[in-house]
Amino acid sequence: MPEAPLPVIASVRRVRLGLLLGLLVFGGILGASISSRISAAERLQAETAAAAVPSASVVRPKPAGPRVLALPARLQAWSEASVYARNNGFLRTRLVDIGDRVRAGDLLAEIDAPELDQQLAAAQAAFGTSTAQRNLSAATARRWEQLGAQRIVSAQAADEKRGDLAARDSQLREAGANLERLRAQQNFNRVLAPFDGTVTSRGTEVGALIVAGDTKAAPLFTISDSSRLRVYVRVPQAYAGAITPGMSAVFTVPDQPGREFRAQLQRSAEAMDVASGSMLVQLVAENADGALKPGSYAQIRLELPPAAGIAAVRVPSSTLIFRRDGTAMAVVDAEGVVTIRPIRIARDLGAELEIGAGLSPEDWVIDSPSDSVRSGDRVRMVRQGQP
Repeated sequence: MPEAPLPVIASVRRVRLGLLLGLLVFGGILGASISSRISAAERLQAETAAAAVPSASVVRPKPAGPRVLALPARLQAWSEASVYARNNGFLRTRLVDIGDRVRAGDLLAEIDAPELDQQLAAAQAAFGTSTAQRNLSAATARRWEQLGAQRIVSAQAADEKRGDLAARDSQLREAGANLERLRAQQNFNRVLAPFDGTVTSRGTEVGALIVAGDTKAAPLFTISDSSRLRVYVRVPQAYAGAITPGMSAVFTVPDQPGREFRAQLQRSAEAMDVASGSMLVQLVAENADGALKPGSYAQIRLELPPAAGIAAVRVPSSTLIFRRDGTAMAVVDAEGVVTIRPIRIARDLGAELEIGAGLSPEDWVIDSPSDSVRSGDRVRMVRQGQP
């Protein structure tokens, strides 16, 4: 058989080489396509598995610290007195008005009491009469005692004169006491300030009829010493055990916006009011600059020390779960496993809750948990405040 020419052999070899290269290229393309499909399937499987575990925003409980108790309070002057008249009459002069500062013993007003003046004049006359009668009785008793010593008169007659002198002495003392009483009563025509303070009310005017002892009528004046103030507040029974003398507090008043005042707890009633279920507490606040007004409403904040088993941690109110067995929270461990844990609420602060039992500062709690969350579920934690 004759041999093929060399050009033909070379052409066949080139064809075979081209086919081989084509097969290699096709195999590479096919392999890359298969690998891409496998990678895509793996990514899809991973994404599907990741989507099956929901994300959950978690928060860590904060230590509760001191309990801050906000309560309404009322300010009262350290000393306050309603000044009434002791004598009937008419107001002759008035020397002060509301807002005036007075010192103890300052004259506030004068009363014109003509009836009392007449009684005093009569008492002076009666005292003079009693004095004259007593002097006459004393002289008579001395004479009769001398006559009795000389046995000119009987002893009985001398004793009668001495007895008459004793009676006259008693009458004179009675007349003197009545005179002093009316003189002292006349001093009440001058209405004086009982202590240093401010005139906070005036209930009379010059020429007005004054009726002594009428406590149903408005007082002539009211004097208040507001250099210090008493701050009265009623503390609920749940917090009464934490109240101790010497505690400090901060309060505000509506007429002094942006300013805080300090007060110190001085005493408490040590008894619960049956109607309100609270205990009356008295604090003292200095008021040297007169910024605080007696009778004002105040909002006071008392810092109570933490109590054992009460308000251990604080969490947002949105973490709370309501279940048939009571209140609970969804706690997540390091592996992302959820546990529904019962808790006890110590105090509801609105946006936050103070938890007395069931949580610790090391727990992670789901914020705004789903109603369908159950113990054993897995979640992917998204920690608030952390990347």
